[in-house]
Amino acid sequence: MYFSTDPLPKRASSLPLYKTLLCFACVAILLVNGIFLLRNLDGLKAANSLQDQTTEVTNELQHLNLLVTDAESNLRGYFLSGSPSYLGTVQGAPARIDQQLRKLSTLLADNPSQQKNLAQLRAVVEHQMRMMNEALTIYRDGGLKEILTITGAPGEGDSDEIRLQVVIMLSEQNELLNARSASFYDQYRHAVILGLGINAAAIAVLLLFYQLVQRSFAARARAEHALQIANEQLESTVARRTEQLSVLSRHLIHVSEEEKSKLARELHDEMGANLTAIGMDLATVGEQLRGSRPELAAMLARARATLVDTVQLKRRIVEDLRPSLLDNLGLAAALQSYCEDYSRVTSLDCDVLVDGDVDSAGPMHAIALFRIVQESLNNIAKYAQARSVIVHLAREDDALALEVTDDGIGIAPDALTRSKSHGLLGMRERALLLGGKLDVDRGVNGVGTCVRARIPAPMTPAGPLALMPPSPAPALPAAGNEDLGKFAA
Repeated sequence: MYFSTDPLPKRASSLPLYKTLLCFACVAILLVNGIFLLRNLDGLKAANSLQDQTTEVTNELQHLNLLVTDAESNLRGYFLSGSPSYLGTVQGAPARIDQQLRKLSTLLADNPSQQKNLAQLRAVVEHQMRMMNEALTIYRDGGLKEILTITGAPGEGDSDEIRLQVVIMLSEQNELLNARSASFYDQYRHAVILGLGINAAAIAVLLLFYQLVQRSFAARARAEHALQIANEQLESTVARRTEQLSVLSRHLIHVSEEEKSKLARELHDEMGANLTAIGMDLATVGEQLRGSRPELAAMLARARATLVDTVQLKRRIVEDLRPSLLDNLGLAAALQSYCEDYSRVTSLDCDVLVDGDVDSAGPMHAIALFRIVQESLNNIAKYAQARSVIVHLAREDDALALEVTDDGIGIAPDALTRSKSHGLLGMRERALLLGGKLDVDRGVNGVGTCVRARIPAPMTPAGPLALMPPSPAPALPAAGNEDLGKFAA
């Protein structure tokens, strides 16, 4: 699989121009539609207001005409009967008529033509009121005979003119209402046509926008599908590479253990035999020079002591490379022996707890757990500043569970992810290669560090087996010195 090194395309910082224009077009159409809607509402409001005004003007004119007619009727009744009860309406009529005229003036304040008609109506009504007052004065002075001498009824011509003026004003008000209604309906018809056009344009724009969005989603779906395929291919490649690295890692660990075992065997066999031979020669020469050359015998004794230290160093190196107890007695005994030596060298309390049959694990599992314990104890000695360590190994069904806990200063939570934490990464890799896992956490109550490893390890019927067991030490000839036993490796 090939990977492109071309730079990735820059992500668009804004919408494409055509989408932006479509959005603005939709907004403009909605604004125009809203403006025309407001205009229609204003026209409807004005038409309703004019209709209400016409109704009110009609009522007020009819009421005014009724007041004038009522005053005339009561005046005639007073003339015919002489009863003062008719005078109340006649005497109160001017005030009520003046109030009606003021109401009409207020209602028609914005109509100059009607204001002119109202002024004429006011003049006629006031003239009739004066005529009625004069007739009433004549009646009081001369009686009914004097009234009969007046030609015609008082104010009769004015009454006809009042009714005519009221009809004119009502007719003009109705004509204004009809004209306003016709104008409104004409505007309404144009608004409906324009609204239909605007809505059609809006629907067309929305359909176009939907089509563009649909295309965009389809393109995005295709891109996501292509990305998913690329991711799957990448994951497959990563999985293959990971598997190859895992195989390589297992191979390297296996080769490393083989090389350590081979080196331990050679040190044990070849170097051990050579050191034994040197020790035997030194012992023989020392016995011969003890009487004749005591100073040389003392030098040989010091050399023999150095040789003994070298043998002990060789033994420790061999045990570190490949613990013989792990191959011969099993994992539990090897851990117990190693922790005892660790406690003696570092002066730390190191306790080993073993639960269950842990020696039934295979050699790969045994060496992996031993190396994890070995690396953990080395880290504790270097960095933890601890006083005691507990190594707990237990059999849990088809797995081995290991815990190495100390009471030191603890460890950072991200220690496993640091690039320089080679020891921890190596322990984790050993666990992962066998299908297990390894975690590093704080200890009990947040004190110290706890390394937990769990490795699947089905029980095997055979006992502990060595990957490459070291050869036994060669037989040595008997020597007459008590230190020769130290050279047997």
